[in-house]
Amino acid sequence: MTRILLNPGRRLGVLDRRVFGGFVEHLGRCIYGGLYEWGSSLSDVSGFRSDVFDHLKALRLGVLRWPGGNFASTYHFADGIGPNEDRPRRVDLAWGGDEPNHFGTDEFLAYCDKIGTEPYICLNMGTGTLDEALAWIEYCNSSRQTYWAEQRRNNGRKLPYGVSLWALGNEMYGDWQVGSRSATEYVSEATRWARAIRMLDPNAKLVSCGMSGWNEWDRLVIDKMAGLVDFHSIHFYSGSEDYWANVLQPHQLERAIELAAGMIRRAAYEQGLAKVPRVAVDEWNVWFRTFGSTNLEERYQFADALAVGTYLNIFIRNCAWVKMANLAQMVNAIAPIVTTPSAAALQPIYYPFLLHSEGALDEAVDAYVSGPTVELPSQVNWGIWEHRIDDLAPFALVDVAATVDRNRTKLSLALVNRGDNSAERVEVELLEGVFGPNARIRVLTAASELAKRVLPDVEPVDLEEVKEAPRGEVLVLDLPPRSFTMIETTLQ
Repeated sequence: MTRILLNPGRRLGVLDRRVFGGFVEHLGRCIYGGLYEWGSSLSDVSGFRSDVFDHLKALRLGVLRWPGGNFASTYHFADGIGPNEDRPRRVDLAWGGDEPNHFGTDEFLAYCDKIGTEPYICLNMGTGTLDEALAWIEYCNSSRQTYWAEQRRNNGRKLPYGVSLWALGNEMYGDWQVGSRSATEYVSEATRWARAIRMLDPNAKLVSCGMSGWNEWDRLVIDKMAGLVDFHSIHFYSGSEDYWANVLQPHQLERAIELAAGMIRRAAYEQGLAKVPRVAVDEWNVWFRTFGSTNLEERYQFADALAVGTYLNIFIRNCAWVKMANLAQMVNAIAPIVTTPSAAALQPIYYPFLLHSEGALDEAVDAYVSGPTVELPSQVNWGIWEHRIDDLAPFALVDVAATVDRNRTKLSLALVNRGDNSAERVEVELLEGVFGPNARIRVLTAASELAKRVLPDVEPVDLEEVKEAPRGEVLVLDLPPRSFTMIETTLQ
């Protein structure tokens, strides 16, 4: 049996809704044929796929990142504004195709407005220039009578968009990135950009380009740029055909967050910073089956959903430092949503994101877990990412994250049962207060009937809602093996 002791009064941090963020890139069918398909009977007058829109809207995304990713390092925003028929077709050096530029800045920002999410734009530090970056920000945000602000007005948007989040390049450390450079070179260039952007738009929130959160690139960038930016980004992917490696590798990201936060704290202390940047995990996901392909159309299994549920638990537990996270990506390319010309289907990883986004409350609180643990098998296939986590073992069989509302009248509890053989009884005990009379409990498991498939190659899930009556300060339930459970209840 697993016992969870909850202290609703012991706050771990304030949860920023931007941890439930997404990412769309001009990669494969993510944009074209994904969220945007001009002329389709399933699209609205703007070319946005209505079925995809409905699924993304349901996720209540806190932020949406665009246009890349690797694509950002050769993207010139001026190619994607103005009349559609006048936009040039360009070679896409990042992913090997052609870019028609039909979906540009105004389309992206209109989509964010329609879906009710905050936009986050990645600047081109590969083939782009500082002048171009300033022009892009002026186009989006200026209310003055200047050239690029007038261009925006001429293109049909009178008022500024007010985009606040801007990334200073994407993965500039990688040789796969057009315009990659050393950390020293990146810091020199990014420092110039950051200072100039602040002069143009003092409200801009800037994101420095980090790597994994634990290496020398991160250390140097943090040491030199902590006083100039609002976030330091890290990217993290995991995944393996080995069940235990797959469901447990997200804990390496928890270590990465702790290490990045430590480097930020060190820099802030040594430099006497009054404002301390936070961590943005602005790319994360399970991704290993289609690594190296050009369209990345991964087909997910239920074990991947357990990993995604664990990632989200990690963001909640570490919400004092993680203030933004972006699932990469949202449609077709390593994505929770898959489309054909006639349908859209949801992959297993969609559902833990949905339940987390719907259920999570204002503040993360302490949850002490005692019970069965998992020791890694002697032979583990770590997969292509090779995130070795042996030294972090043993792992709790049930991974837990808890949130409450500001008034401590509601509680939300996310539980990932990694056990693969039998149900696990869980006893949740409050250390302060008592439970309300009813609890809403939603349990996610692999589908028992594959006949439910919307598309033949997309696995369905079973999502069941059950009722349990807590007894005072105790709630007892049985978690199915390989399951994700969201509990929502009141506190008295």
